[in-house]
Amino acid sequence: MDIAQALATAANIMLLGMVCVFVFLGLLVLAIKLLEKIAREDTPPVDNSMAQSTPHIDNNVIAAISAAVHQYRRSKSND
Repeated sequence: MDIAQALATAANIMLLGMVCVFVFLGLLVLAIKLLEKIAREDTPPVDNSMAQSTPHIDNNVIAAISAAVHQYRRSKSND
């Protein structure tokens, strides 16, 4: 086998590999699009009213967290 035949064989193998990858990626995109359509039909609409409301936090809890953070930062700055 001379160099020209080796290069031709290598080019054929490379082309075959590139075509296989392209076909696989195309099938993957089609499968994802199909799953997106199927999943969109099956899922119920999301109720955003609970996500938008913020719970009331007690002022004592906020003070305790602030004191703990302050104490932690003060202990780290002394080290």
